[in-house]
Amino acid sequence: MTSFNDREKAFESKFARDEEMQFKITARRNRLLGEWAAEKMGLTPEETDSYAKEVVAADFEEAGDEDVVRKLMGDLTSAEVDIDDAGIRAALTEKMVEARRQFVEQTTEE
Repeated sequence: MTSFNDREKAFESKFARDEEMQFKITARRNRLLGEWAAEKMGLTPEETDSYAKEVVAADFEEAGDEDVVRKLMGDLTSAEVDIDDAGIRAALTEKMVEARRQFVEQTTEE
């Protein structure tokens, strides 16, 4: 019976690590998206940092990416940036790849 309990604990531990890793990658992606959008809106470096944090925080409104897409679309439209939903979703995908790469590079350096 100990063997079964050990395997169960190992699976639970792996699941927790995987969830934590995914959370960190998504937060990093959202920060990168915020920086991308801030550049399009012509924000200063200080404003960019603040805006990137707002984008990260926006992801806690609901499950999934729709809250982030909605924030970016609203802010970019208000700033008169010519972009559509597909452009934001393409950036979302691109920044997820970049965030994953950065996370892997960071963990291999440690």
